[in-house]
Amino acid sequence: MLRKISIAAAAFLSVVTINAQKNKNTQLERPKLVVGLVVDQMRWDYLYRYYSKFGNDGFKRLLNTGYSLNNVHINYVPTVTALGHTSIYTGSVPAIHGIAGNDWTDKETGKGVYCTADENVQPVGTTNVKTGSHSPKNLWSTTVTDELRLATNFQGKVIGVSLKDRASILPAGHTPNGAFWFDDSTGNFITSTWYMNDLPQWIKSFNAQNLPEKLVANGWNTLLPINQYTESSPDNSSWEGLLGSAKTPTFPYNNLAKDYQLKKDNIRYTPFGNTLTLKLAEASVEGEQLGGDSVTDFLAVNLASTDYAGHKYGPNSIEVEDVYIRLDQDLAQFFNYLDSKVGKGQYTVFLSADHGGAHSVGFLKEHKLPTGFFGEGMEKDLNQKLKDKFGADQLINAIDNYQIYFDRKALADSKLELDDVKEFTVKELEKDPTVLYAVPVDKVQEASIPEPIKQRIINGINRQRSGDIQLISHDSMLPPYSKTGTTHSVWNSYDSHIPLIFMGWGVQHGESNKPYNMTDIAPTVSSLLKIQFPSGNIGNPITEVIGK
Repeated sequence: MLRKISIAAAAFLSVVTINAQKNKNTQLERPKLVVGLVVDQMRWDYLYRYYSKFGNDGFKRLLNTGYSLNNVHINYVPTVTALGHTSIYTGSVPAIHGIAGNDWTDKETGKGVYCTADENVQPVGTTNVKTGSHSPKNLWSTTVTDELRLATNFQGKVIGVSLKDRASILPAGHTPNGAFWFDDSTGNFITSTWYMNDLPQWIKSFNAQNLPEKLVANGWNTLLPINQYTESSPDNSSWEGLLGSAKTPTFPYNNLAKDYQLKKDNIRYTPFGNTLTLKLAEASVEGEQLGGDSVTDFLAVNLASTDYAGHKYGPNSIEVEDVYIRLDQDLAQFFNYLDSKVGKGQYTVFLSADHGGAHSVGFLKEHKLPTGFFGEGMEKDLNQKLKDKFGADQLINAIDNYQIYFDRKALADSKLELDDVKEFTVKELEKDPTVLYAVPVDKVQEASIPEPIKQRIINGINRQRSGDIQLISHDSMLPPYSKTGTTHSVWNSYDSHIPLIFMGWGVQHGESNKPYNMTDIAPTVSSLLKIQFPSGNIGNPITEVIGK
């Protein structure tokens, strides 16, 4: 009798085990958490330029355990922040997703538009309306973060964090649980009523720590002995900008704490802005319990101080090198935190950049490399020539994003045809030795411009928001506001060649030199998660990464 019961029990347990295994096999497998790390203004070559200074658990962990794509480019112009973050997360280009620049000019009203400004929402966490009244309303396409929310019936959580409003808002998409950015007037992270009517308690607690003040309390000196910064030009190079009250661009910056009290945005130009952002990322994992259940969550993180430092000091400065060495340590700590909180191998990370950055004009001149300033006095000069030709004042309303915007009202009042004005302007621009190409945006397809420049112009021109003439400068020509430090915006490799590394759950180990585009990131993540591609996606999954 006992033997019959034992046999029956064994048979029952076998059926249960088989059914459990079947259920396990039919359960959709996804990582607990996806973390998007976009390092602002990170050129691809920084991975190897500073390689010997990196530890084993930050950038080298990504390279040694993840999959690195070495030939990824931005497939549009202008290569600026808002476009970069948007294109990474939409898998699309400005022509489609609608974000035509950090700023653009409304062609009908002639007024400037900031990419995330929204007068219909109110700031949350500050009284500063200009800083807090932002939303993704100008974004026309969905993001991979939106698609995750839709795929999980809004159970999967999405959080965006950055010092910059646009770099938090646009990656997080239209439907996140929150997007948070730094308020220079208070030193706190804030949001807007697009997302919520009050800051969550975990953000309030984070702000209450007054971490920015603590981070800058001891000033800023090099992490390593300064003579070890052999990848950079000498300290106090002529093309470096000044931080706060510093009289020279030299270490140590002993006045940083006082400078922060006077103007809180000074933290942005130091490595401590990245430290602060990653600490907020950790707080968001804890506060929102990201990766805490079986439904995949998404954390979009922008590390912006690399961009602020690049703009101020230039790529060849000791300051920028120190920012990256310290970021490497911060990333190592962040990955270790995710290992302990979410579980090693339970989350997927990708690291990329929104754009690169040119060498400073002063640096290039010192080393006898071609360079110069592009567009100095161009608007004034062209308006005068247009007046001489057509008898009308101020026909050019703005030159922005390497695009010329004509004033529609001025044209109408003077009974001028836009095509006639454009044709004359292009002929005048072609006389400028700093201009490589000038082409009306509706004539790009037929213009004698080589690939990939032609396609990048087409991808970057938004019919409703971009200008009327696209300008392409000669290599390494910077706009006149970049007398010190650097900037970005152009098609050249120093601005368009970006890093891309995937690591963690579902990712193969290896590297590739095959050509890919920034727009391939979102469909790769979508394929990994088995969710719909974003609505405006034009990219393709990078099958080498996910092995499928």
